[in-house]
Amino acid sequence: MRSETGFDPALYDRFPTKGRRPKGEEEELRRIWCKPKGWEYLTVVNNNYIGIYYLGTAFLFFLMAGVLALLMRAQLAAPMLEILPQGVYNQVFTMHGTVMMFLFAVPAVEAAGVLLLPQMLAARDLPFPRLSAYAFWAYAVGGLCFFASIFVGLAPDGGWFMYPPLTSKAFSPGINTDFWLLGIGFIEISAIAGAIEIIVGVLRTRAPGMSLDKMPIFAWAMLVFAVMIVIAFPSIILGTLLLEIERAFNWPFFDATRGGDPMLWQHLFWFFGHPEVYIIFLPAAGMMSMIVATVAKAELVGYRLIVLAMLATGFISFGVWAHHMFTTGMPPMTTGFFSAASMAVSVPAGIQVFSWIATLAIGKRSFNAPGLFVLGSIVIFVTGGLTGVMVAMVPFDWQAHDSYFIVAHLHYVLIGGMVFPLFAAFYYWIPMVSRRALSERLAKWVFALMFTGMNVAFLPMHLAGLQGMPRRVYTYLPGQGLELPNLVSTIGAFMLAGGILLFLVDLARNFRLAPGEGNAGNVYDGATLEWLPSELYSTRSIPVIRSREPLRDDPKLAGDVAAGRYFLPGSATGLRETLVTSPLLAEPQYLQIMPGPSAWPFAAAIFTAGFFLALTVQAYMFAWVSAVLAIVCVLCWLWDTDRKVEQDEADVGAGIMVPTYVTGPSSHGWWAMVILLIVMAMIFIMALFSLAFLWSNQPTFWAAPPPMSEVWTICLLYGAALLAAIMARPLLRRRGLLAAGLFLFSALSAGAALWLDWAGWSATGLAPQASGQGAVIYALQALEACALGIALLMAGYCAARAACGLLTLPRSNTVDLTMLFLAYSAAQGLVGALFGRAFGMP
Repeated sequence: MRSETGFDPALYDRFPTKGRRPKGEEEELRRIWCKPKGWEYLTVVNNNYIGIYYLGTAFLFFLMAGVLALLMRAQLAAPMLEILPQGVYNQVFTMHGTVMMFLFAVPAVEAAGVLLLPQMLAARDLPFPRLSAYAFWAYAVGGLCFFASIFVGLAPDGGWFMYPPLTSKAFSPGINTDFWLLGIGFIEISAIAGAIEIIVGVLRTRAPGMSLDKMPIFAWAMLVFAVMIVIAFPSIILGTLLLEIERAFNWPFFDATRGGDPMLWQHLFWFFGHPEVYIIFLPAAGMMSMIVATVAKAELVGYRLIVLAMLATGFISFGVWAHHMFTTGMPPMTTGFFSAASMAVSVPAGIQVFSWIATLAIGKRSFNAPGLFVLGSIVIFVTGGLTGVMVAMVPFDWQAHDSYFIVAHLHYVLIGGMVFPLFAAFYYWIPMVSRRALSERLAKWVFALMFTGMNVAFLPMHLAGLQGMPRRVYTYLPGQGLELPNLVSTIGAFMLAGGILLFLVDLARNFRLAPGEGNAGNVYDGATLEWLPSELYSTRSIPVIRSREPLRDDPKLAGDVAAGRYFLPGSATGLRETLVTSPLLAEPQYLQIMPGPSAWPFAAAIFTAGFFLALTVQAYMFAWVSAVLAIVCVLCWLWDTDRKVEQDEADVGAGIMVPTYVTGPSSHGWWAMVILLIVMAMIFIMALFSLAFLWSNQPTFWAAPPPMSEVWTICLLYGAALLAAIMARPLLRRRGLLAAGLFLFSALSAGAALWLDWAGWSATGLAPQASGQGAVIYALQALEACALGIALLMAGYCAARAACGLLTLPRSNTVDLTMLFLAYSAAQGLVGALFGRAFGMP
């Protein structure tokens, strides 16, 4: 295979080197990656700590949502019970679904990625450790505040899907719905931050030699997972934003009486909502694939087929969203397409299941704790998949829609496809982070209670649903044949809870966090890199990878790594570092200087949460103060990231020299900015879709656009903004302030174009409160104004760095990233102005 970078793969033959490393080298690593003390635990950015924080918080939300589920089952154990009043029950079932889907499922697998990926890839850490810390604290603080709303009667009560018009101001006048809209939108931003970290980490921080076809299958799963988040989650961010604007300012996006359409919400929500099922499933499937190979003591059957199946699942899942809308009156051709896609997406999932079965069949099966949960997962997930094919058929879905059959199907898929794999992962990987492994004896009881309880709880719900029991009802009448299945379901739910309680007992008895202090070791004889000897700096040295199962294929690898005989056996610069490699073949490219512990991400998360929560309770002054403080904290944490290092090159081992700083598409920051711009583009595209959807569905409310003659001036100004942004990089050779001045000119030119666009629409008399057209047109302009506000902030940041002498060649990453953002903002404004007029034609 050809080299991507001109790197000579023959240099790998220098490893492992003989002899001892210099004395004090390992002690220096320990000093640089030191253990926190006291309040420093709030400032840590290491994946070892952030990953555990993240996973523990997600599991806490799982337990709290489980308690809400038990309350619902107690209410439904018999007809006409009054354990929960109707209003409280509506809040409980809304919070149960919301917390499980938004605060547990996605964050739990994202947390597993943050914790495991650096070890699996043999990296010192993921490339943006402060971003990981910010994402976690934002999620934890915002999520806990959101959950606390149920204790004061302010929890949302419109279902985890929040369909308008029931969630509009007319039918939900309190702030309960606002808690959901602002809280969930905020939490999804945290998920996107984590996804950016994971994509760049998997593609750019793999151990040398770990080409794409040698990556652990979990790394593939997390890569597809993160890409799906980047594409899917912007839709729900836009949807929550539009519904909150409608509630706060009376812009009728979803009001059919004024040119909006409540069906628009369903399209925006389910474009996120159905891919989310596979977003949850794929990382769990990646865990399953790794655990199955270890449990069977055999190489995973069909590695390449599984990778293709994951890619196919990610692709097909975006054509399935209207699977949830078969009963809304869509045209037959549309329902036929989505029905076919809904059945087709089961094929790649089936490929993975057959791979697991084949691997277990050819290996030496072991019914240890991970093995039991793997088998339970396969049985439960396949059952849920079969009912999924049933509801993919339109005539059957018409009958079963909004019945307890759907509740049963959903729980079989999610518990079999995510919860049981997660418990298998707990037993399998806890020895990596704990001084003691969990109990095998108790694990069998935990599994028996959970597996039996799960089936006893949800299997009868299929029958109740087919008998006509609707979803989301807080009670039912006697004499309908629903008493027995509901009572059995309630008994099963408490059995399932008993198994989880026993797991908590085991966790309390045996889990002892041990970053940098030794761990229980490779209890199940895994063959991938996370089982290398590690401390807070991950592995002592970063190995050269020559196979998918390096520990099994090279028994001496662990000893050579621990002896420092591979890349980066010590600190080349006296700072935290990791090796950045090429995306395809993982050839060494440069040494990344990593930021250390900082209080700024924690403070930024606190103030960000304060901003959203203050908006919810309409404390606008406090909200804007929190926003300003959050921005200041973010700028402070970024200030020392583009730092100057004395060495232009560093020896990373065996005399191999790599640069300590690169710019342009080779830098990890450039990749992160491009992914962020894809997120912004997806929000913008979904806004354009909203305009096109209302244009085609509500033509009687459409008004004529401004004259096309104004467009040429707008195009000229946006073009000038784009050109100025691009020219800033070459002019940096003269003076940094000149580049910053061009950025300022670019932002102001785009702002002038936006003002002309706004003035043109205002002159027509179109107001955002008048119709759905006006609401979406002004929403597009608000998105552009937000982008330009950030661009102005970035231009000011560049000017401040230039004034301090920090904006000079060749260290121009700050300029490169600002240029990308400004160029995108100008292009987005131009497209928005043109499309606004194109879809404005009555």
